Amino acid sequence: MAERRFIFFDVGNTLLFPNRSKMLASLAIDRHPTLEQWQSLERRTKKEFDLGIQNGGVDHGFWWTFHTYLLQQLGEENGIRDVLVENTQNSANWDQVPPGTRDCLDRLRKEFRIAVISNADGGIERVLRRCGIVDCFESITDSGIVGVEKPRAEIFEAALAAMKATPDDSLYVGDMYSVDYLGARNVGMQAVLLDVAGAYRDRDVPRVESLEQLESWLQR
Repeated sequence: MAERRFIFFDVGNTLLFPNRSKMLASLAIDRHPTLEQWQSLERRTKKEFDLGIQNGGVDHGFWWTFHTYLLQQLGEENGIRDVLVENTQNSANWDQVPPGTRDCLDRLRKEFRIAVISNADGGIERVLRRCGIVDCFESITDSGIVGVEKPRAEIFEAALAAMKATPDDSLYVGDMYSVDYLGARNVGMQAVLLDVAGAYRDRDVPRVESLEQLESWLQR
C-alpha cells in the first residue's frame, strides 16, 4: 500500500454538523428531536439508504427518507417534509463545528496535504470560511459546482486532479458507507468512515468516531 500523502474530507457529518434549530424551524420547538433521537434516525436511514444504493438505486434521497421517519415518529403530517428537506440540504445550515476541529486539522496538515470533496449546493466553501476552517484545505470540490455527486467516480477524479494526487497515495474520510467509503474505494483511494452517530459499529470497515480518533488511526 502506498504511503498516504493526501487526505480528502467530506464536510457534512464529518467536519461540520447540522444546525438542527435552523433545519427544523418549521416545527414547533417543543417538537424538535433530541440529539440522540436525531442520531438514531440517522443510523436507521443510513442502513436503508446504503442498501438501496448497493442494490442499484433508491426511490428517494437520503434526507427525504430521514424526514419521513422523523415526521412519523413525531406524529406530524408530511406536508412540511419538503421544507425540512430543503432546509437540511442548504449548506448554510451545516455550521456546527465540534470543539478541537481546527486544532486537529492544523496538526494533520503538517503531515498531509488536505482537501474537501462534498455533495453540496455550490456554497460549501462559504460555509467553511464562515466556520473558520476554509484555509486548512488546498482544494474544495463541491458537487454543486462540479455537476456530479458522490459516489460517482468523476467527482473523486476531479478532486484528485485538482491536487495532482493519485488514488494510491490518497485517503478519503466521510460518514456514509455507500456514498463515501465505496465511492472512494471504487476509484482506488483508501477510505475510512468518520462515524459519529455509530451507524457502522457492526460493519467490518475502517472507522473512527472523531477527528481525534482519526489522528490515532493514522499513526498505526
